[in-house]
Amino acid sequence: MKFHLDRGVLGDAVSWATRTLPVRPAMPILQGVRIVADSSGELQLSTFDYEVSAQIRLDAEVEQPGEVLVQGRMLSDIVRALPNKDVSIALEGTKLQVRCGSARFALATLPVEEYPQLPSMPPVAGSVAADVFSEAISQVTVAASKDDTLPLLTGVKVEISGETMTLMATDRYRLALRELTWNPATPGTEQTALVRGRTLHEVARSLATGGSVEIALAEDDSAHLIGFEAGGRRTTSTLVDGEYPPVRRLFPDTTAITAVVSTGALIDAVKRVSLVAERNTPVRLSFAEGQVALEAGAGDDAQASEVLEAHLEGEDLVVGFNSGFLLDGLGALGTEFARLTFTDSIKPSVMSGQDSLEGVPDTSYKYLIMPMRI
Repeated sequence: MKFHLDRGVLGDAVSWATRTLPVRPAMPILQGVRIVADSSGELQLSTFDYEVSAQIRLDAEVEQPGEVLVQGRMLSDIVRALPNKDVSIALEGTKLQVRCGSARFALATLPVEEYPQLPSMPPVAGSVAADVFSEAISQVTVAASKDDTLPLLTGVKVEISGETMTLMATDRYRLALRELTWNPATPGTEQTALVRGRTLHEVARSLATGGSVEIALAEDDSAHLIGFEAGGRRTTSTLVDGEYPPVRRLFPDTTAITAVVSTGALIDAVKRVSLVAERNTPVRLSFAEGQVALEAGAGDDAQASEVLEAHLEGEDLVVGFNSGFLLDGLGALGTEFARLTFTDSIKPSVMSGQDSLEGVPDTSYKYLIMPMRI
């Protein structure tokens, strides 16, 4: 096997293919990246750990076709450090020779015949604009649990109903829900899937800003696999087993209090005030007509306060939030103003966005956050 290509192109491909490699794999061979050079001039890099697979195809000048398996992270580190020149890679005996300018590396190979076969993609269920899907994933995964002892909550629930796709995630302290329009392959289709949050996060990072992404999902429950493909990059992931909790009912039907605040100003103020907040202590928000006062710290501890303009409908309210959870929700809105609705100071608050102070709320994204005891 022997091929040549640009260092930047190779670096992007290797970095993408190896991004999901396990830190502590069940078998050492799963640390590898499989490289296949085809006589047609196509190069294919793939990784697989029996849960998540990644495969990328790109053009290369293939002098001799062949395949090889090498340590993925070592190859990624080497390619990243190479000078900005064309790279030549050749399999010589049991070593993979990497040459770029005057730099030379020889990598030990792994037994490619022992590497597991990548799973086949399920049937394509539909497609969605890549930038819209990427934004939706980033908005929802902030609320997914990072605690692997609760595997259900590390997942993102995907619900498909006709042309509407809904993503939702919760870690028990906050809940994020995003609805978007997509293009189903079969009109009127109804499907659900529970996808690992970290897998979706990696998918969002890898999507191009333009074009569309195809989503592949088996119609029957026996195939626990979902796939994503865009721009020559393909990812599959096994689904999380279990029944996701009925989180939609947590959103209140009616709310008595509504506050609208500049999103950017509120983010900056929360960051400043929370500098003095001890771990697991809230930032207090006191809403009154025309303003919201932010406070943190008490007693002999450091204290901070700041007042912002706010539009309030309903009674005055004092509520406390975890500053990190509050910032996650505000940062995910992507709108000029944040709209916060309350039932009272101890029940969940729901955050959504709107483009102007008197504008119409955009409820396609909703972020529910539990208040903290003040």
